[in-house]
Amino acid sequence: MSGCEARDAKKLVRSPSGLRMVPELRSARSPFGLDEPPWVPDKECPRCMQCDTKFDFITRKHHCRRCGKCFCDKCCSKKVPLPRMCFVDPVRQCAECALISQKETEFYDKQLKVLMNGATFFVTLGTSEKSELMVCRLSNNQRYLVLDGDSHYEIEIIQISTVQILTEGFTPGGGNTRAIGMILQYKVPGSEELTQMKFTASEDFSCNKKLSASWLAAMHKATKLLYESRDQ
Repeated sequence: MSGCEARDAKKLVRSPSGLRMVPELRSARSPFGLDEPPWVPDKECPRCMQCDTKFDFITRKHHCRRCGKCFCDKCCSKKVPLPRMCFVDPVRQCAECALISQKETEFYDKQLKVLMNGATFFVTLGTSEKSELMVCRLSNNQRYLVLDGDSHYEIEIIQISTVQILTEGFTPGGGNTRAIGMILQYKVPGSEELTQMKFTASEDFSCNKKLSASWLAAMHKATKLLYESRDQ
């Protein structure tokens, strides 16, 4: 267990809606998470916001847990997992949100585990010409990128500014590409300047190359979720 995980004890409290349990401190929450949206007040939605059916005693209104809008049962009937908002069980979502949440399920079910298991890269810091072989992984609390070799680094995910995935295999006529590395820019706490790290997949063993490529693909997806969480 790294230092960033050992010091990260967190107390869970109920969310404003009372439907979820979330870390009491926002700083202890996953950087990939989303806040619950404010629900559209019942008095402001006399009709379904998808099919325009009028609500009455027979046609009841339901709120999508992801977007907070009002829908009839037909337009908001799917119950889909929503781990980005810390819901333990599948929750009611509109068709559009359910599709997005279903696509995100792969990240939480598969790619998150790949990131936490880690992969080996040659890491170059800043403008240095020297690289160091290091194991890079996502911490169990999802808040740090942990690098271990002769040196040790813990990069807070929320401090990452940009991630550029490096690929090879592109041809003018199209074709498959393979991730071979990435360039990461981040801020060190207490400094406004960006620090750069370059990660290059090891060429020693084919199994390492495949593992590194899978890790980079998962990191690419994680970066998209990170940007979405920031823009919320």
